[in-house]
Amino acid sequence: GIDHGGDNWLTCVTTLGQSFIIDGKKLKSMNQGHARLVAKHKAGKSDFYWDSNLDRIQLKRNNQMRDAINKAARFIVNRCLADGIGNIVFGWNEGQKQRSNMGRSGNHKNVIIPTKRLIERLRQLCSEYGIKLITTEESYTSKASFLDGDSLPKYGEKPAGWNPSGKRVRRGLYRTASGNLINADTNGAANILRKVTTQSFDMTKVAREALTLPHRYDLFNSMSKSYRYKSEEGRVYPPS
Repeated sequence: GIDHGGDNWLTCVTTLGQSFIIDGKKLKSMNQGHARLVAKHKAGKSDFYWDSNLDRIQLKRNNQMRDAINKAARFIVNRCLADGIGNIVFGWNEGQKQRSNMGRSGNHKNVIIPTKRLIERLRQLCSEYGIKLITTEESYTSKASFLDGDSLPKYGEKPAGWNPSGKRVRRGLYRTASGNLINADTNGAANILRKVTTQSFDMTKVAREALTLPHRYDLFNSMSKSYRYKSEEGRVYPPS
């Protein structure tokens, strides 16, 4: 199950009781730098102004995003192959904006995050390696408590009186009904798996430990070319 976001670009939970995060902070920083440079070069000019300098800036950004997409997709597929996982469930609301809040300075508050392109790349690789990729709407997956077995209504179908057992208490943490603190994004990723009930996934190995200490991976600094062959190459400690 994959939950996408900003600082934690991709949070993944497996039915084997493992969890990991693909870091999104550098991706956001690259996008922010691109937006600042574009704004600087176009300052005082028309919205339609473009020149060779802007071409170079755009090309660099496109190459960075393509590199991130290819590495992330290959890494996820390699993990599935290594662990014998045959299904990927990606939480995605069709039509949602692929944007991330970058702060308040300048004209770069919202910059496109290429998650939709990642899904397309995953679909290509999954078909090549015999893995089934499922996308599902992700309503209430961040609010409901996985460990408490809260129901997961579809968008627009929330029953009257529905309330989650737990709640997000501060950035990155979710408190269950019993008071246990777990990673909020792994809670969401595990709930995304539960959204696809027709697949009868065995969730018995997804316990509190897997949702508390996910491993974190950095696509840009710690993952060498061997990521194509060794999915464990890019692990970064400590997890956040």
